[in-house]
Amino acid sequence: MIRSILMRAAAMVALGFSGLSGPLDLHPRPAVAQEPLRVVTTLPVYADLVRAVGGGQVEVSSIANPNEDAHFVRPKPSFALDLRRADAFVTTGLDLEVWVPTLLDRAGNADVIEGGPGYITAYTGITLLDIPASADRSGGDVHIFGNPHLTTDPLRTIQVARNVATGLKRVAPDRADVFDAGLADLTDRIHRHLFGARLVELLGGSTLERLALNHTLFEFLRTQEYEGRPLIQLLGGWLAAAEPFRGQQMICYHKNWAYFEDRFDVTCAEYVESKPGIAPTPGHVARLLQRMQADELNVLLAASYFDRDKVEAVARRGNAVLVQVPLSPGARDGIDDYLALVDVWVSELAAAFHSR
Repeated sequence: MIRSILMRAAAMVALGFSGLSGPLDLHPRPAVAQEPLRVVTTLPVYADLVRAVGGGQVEVSSIANPNEDAHFVRPKPSFALDLRRADAFVTTGLDLEVWVPTLLDRAGNADVIEGGPGYITAYTGITLLDIPASADRSGGDVHIFGNPHLTTDPLRTIQVARNVATGLKRVAPDRADVFDAGLADLTDRIHRHLFGARLVELLGGSTLERLALNHTLFEFLRTQEYEGRPLIQLLGGWLAAAEPFRGQQMICYHKNWAYFEDRFDVTCAEYVESKPGIAPTPGHVARLLQRMQADELNVLLAASYFDRDKVEAVARRGNAVLVQVPLSPGARDGIDDYLALVDVWVSELAAAFHSR
């Protein structure tokens, strides 16, 4: 029965899908003790992924702090010094961290500049959303290559981790087994947290990942059975916990959440910012409050680095439940890694929709 289900799943994802890594060795040979690779990342969430993939073979630091808006980091001499000593550097690779070229120029480390072996881009292999038709900055803080907030989707985050593993292996090919094992472990943990352990055990995380990326997962789970039960009844993890807001609309402060919307089927119907990166005007807020009332948009989602007083004021005036959460681990007690971070996003948003 399982073989039949897997064959149907494979048929649904076979056409036109590529780019995922193959099976990974879960039992690597022990690595000889060596000095850890020095890795610098732009964002704390990337640092967490580097630790998960690299384990004891990496020593990692982040330039931005967990409660800092990555758009507006001020380059410091100490950041350039860290990069000068680094073996690898992880950046989004789009136009989120516009301060990166200045730091790399100051660092003068050929290993970690673009084209160097230690230069690792998070976006590689990811289908980007919100690519503008034109690069007209009159529309606000427009990201001309696409939305750079990749890690709000757990599956795109797996691809970021794959990019990290590829980069680390490029720098230290003799430690490839360690990095592959770390990547395999992280991938499995994200799969189990997203789909639930039971489905992963039945169908395999890679199959479920392909279905989800092709946006055919729910169709497949509703139409296929196991032991007389639709597979959708076995769905667990974050996707099951997200049921209260699946198919729903909410207000968002900034376009941080495009990939979260794509994965969890929830929509930011309107934004508190007048335009991306532009503070809301009184007229925009007035129109927003009218729409919130007319369309019963009574949940507001915002990243924690935005001014809480201002965000709370809009939520209060719009009679909305505020969900203000960090975008990186370490920004709040108890959010120590990426899995705990997504736990908070899903649980707090589900509670907000449930309480409406």
